[in-house]
This record gives sequence, structure tokens and C-alpha cells, in this order.
Amino acid sequence: MAFERREPGPHDIVMTITHCGICHSDLHAIDDDLGNSCFPVVPGHEIVGVVTAIGDEVDRFQVGDKAAIGCYIDSCRSCGPCLSDRQQMCIAMIPSFNGTEKDGDHRTWGGFSTNYVADQDYVLKIPQTMDSAQAAPILCAGITVWSPLQKWRVGPGSKVGIVGLGGLGHMAVKLAVALGADVTVFTTSEAKVVDAMRLGAHNAILSNDGVAMAVAAGTLDFILDTVSAQHDIDGYIEALRPEGTLCLLGIGPGGLQIANLSVVFGQKCIAGSLIGGLDQTQAVIDFCAAHDVMPEIELVPLAQINQALDRLRRNDVKYRFVVEMTTGN
Repeated sequence: MAFERREPGPHDIVMTITHCGICHSDLHAIDDDLGNSCFPVVPGHEIVGVVTAIGDEVDRFQVGDKAAIGCYIDSCRSCGPCLSDRQQMCIAMIPSFNGTEKDGDHRTWGGFSTNYVADQDYVLKIPQTMDSAQAAPILCAGITVWSPLQKWRVGPGSKVGIVGLGGLGHMAVKLAVALGADVTVFTTSEAKVVDAMRLGAHNAILSNDGVAMAVAAGTLDFILDTVSAQHDIDGYIEALRPEGTLCLLGIGPGGLQIANLSVVFGQKCIAGSLIGGLDQTQAVIDFCAAHDVMPEIELVPLAQINQALDRLRRNDVKYRFVVEMTTGN
């Protein structure tokens, strides 16, 4: 389909898109799982490209720079969340797709497209030496796990659990290990038990193994649950030490039932986390570049994007699809 971006302003950059990751959130929008899709929708929010034009007042980018756009492209810039690097929490946050630009006349169209126009303040810098395809998943999967790891001060001595080993989960393992934590992965797949250890986890447990789950009870300080489907979380609550925290990242249809006895008597916390702020996103990009923490991706040409989306529905990817937007259709 053809659509028009808004006209670039003096503070905008124009970016030719070279790569865009595919996330479960894209599927939620396509399938209208959350009931908020405004069709037609062009998804894609892990967007990497090259700056091809800049406005007269742009001072952060030059033509030829690598650049990136994540989950949002603007916000009110004056509320508490905006002033404390939590732009994703702003009630006026404008998503990079399925939203409306500040001018009220143009919709936001995502990264499964040829170019993007955005205010430089909401565009991320990609190191010129970083592979553009591998950089893409950091803009959602990377920041979504990095933000809670930072908030709960995960580091040396931390006992951390990761639930699920998909696009978010595999990045959570890599980043938590790089931060110095002792990492346990919970999965329902025997093959992913092997993969978890290859990715650097110190332990991997089949969550449907009652004996192994009983052994894990009360051993972890912090657990990141990356699963986007409805599932039982009681075993993970039991795996927490007293005053431990289970942080939920996945979204999707359905709800969760909680055995509150363990929460109350263990003074445990159940929290949520939503992507991250602009400074924090730049920080995880730079951390990944400095420590060679890269997503494991499968590159797909633009002509095969629908097949990739169908495979993602079946969880048939290790561990993130990235679309080469310049390969033609």
C-alpha cells in the first residue's frame, strides 16, 4: 500500500529504512488482539536506517549517519515521566505506528516501509560499526528487558530468573549475564534448555518439571517473565526469595490468576515494565556495542515478511526476525 509521511520540519530527520525487526506487538496490532488497531496498519517499531536529509535546526545527526526509531516518536515533553526519561509513560506518547502525529492530520506508519520522518530528539544513534540488522531488536526487545534489569539493580551477586526464551528472553539472558548476574532460565522446551546454556545461562529448568520447580523454590531475587501468552505464574512466584520481585513484560489477550498466599506471606512483589526511556534506550544500544551483546536474528527479505509473521505466530524463530527492507518486494 502507498501512504504519505508528513512534511519534514526544521527539527526533523528523514531516514531511509534498511532493517526492521518483527515483534509480537506487531502481531497483536495485525490481529487486533488488544482491540486498539486502527486499520489499515503498517507495523514495525524496531527501525534502523540511514539519515538521508536533515532539517535546518538538526544538530544531532548528519546525512549518512546510522539512526534508529523505537516504539514512540514523540510525547508531551513536559510531564513528570517525560522529564525523568520515562517518555513511554506519557499519556500523550505518540507510538511509531498505529497512532496520530502531533499535527493531528497524519497517522504514524511503522517501519515496514521505505522511510521515516521524525523529530531528532526521538531518534536514536546507532554506532557506525554496529551491524544494522542486529541493532534493530535492541530497540524493543533489548530496551524492554534492560529497563527492569536496571531498575531492580541487577548485577554481580543477583540471582535472576528469565521466563521464556524468545526475542525478549534471549536478550534478557545475554544482558543479565553481561551485568554479572547468576541466571536461571525457565522454559517448556527441552531444546531451549540447551540453547539457554549456550547463551550463557547458569541454569535452565523445564517449567513443567514439578521436581525441578520445587528445587528452585525460594532461590531467586528477581524474575523477568517475558511470555506474551496466558500462562500460570504461581511456580515463578514460589521460586522467589522473600521480598523478591516478579516483573511481567509480556502483553496479550487474557489475564493471570495469582496464588496470593505466597505473595503475602513472602512479602513478594509482582510488577510490570514497559519498554524504556530515550536515554535508557541509547544506553542499552551503547552497552550492547561496547560488550558485544548482540541479538540472535534471522534475516528475511521484504518479500517474505508475511511468511515470517506466520512463523512468529507458531514461535518458529530463533530468536528475532529482522526484515531487510532494501531487498525489494
